[in-house]
Amino acid sequence: MIVVSDSSPLIGLASISQLELLHQLYGDVLVPEAVWQEVVIKGAGRPGALTVANADWIHRGSVANRELSRALQRDLGAGEAEAIALAVEVQADLLVMDDPLGRDMARHLDLKFVGLVGVLIEAQHKGLIGEVRCYLDELRRGGFRIKEALYQRVLADEGE
Repeated sequence: MIVVSDSSPLIGLASISQLELLHQLYGDVLVPEAVWQEVVIKGAGRPGALTVANADWIHRGSVANRELSRALQRDLGAGEAEAIALAVEVQADLLVMDDPLGRDMARHLDLKFVGLVGVLIEAQHKGLIGEVRCYLDELRRGGFRIKEALYQRVLADEGE
């Protein structure tokens, strides 16, 4: 399975000590250079930087189609644009991304995607974690934005 990730899910999962869920669910994960720069280099000392840098199952990838990346950067940040462009290039089975506009672009390009909350739900369904609520609450306490409507819907859907 080829999986490409944007920075937000990496940072969010690392901030709650659950980055390994990506590996358990999907195997190796590919990140474009802009995401690596954002999380590991510019993010040095912040949640996720060291964890991502030391994860031997997270690999850096370069975007060859600079034209697509530049076009996407008209509306998206460099990390989101490169993650989408890389996912298109490698014909990724899954893109892990939270940015709503990025997900709209991914949908337009026929990419399958999941966000951080979806990763947690899948991990719960596969028995890798217990109740989702505690992880969502921890993310929110750490400043990760989860809309109240999504939070309530997830809890209702999961019977929490």
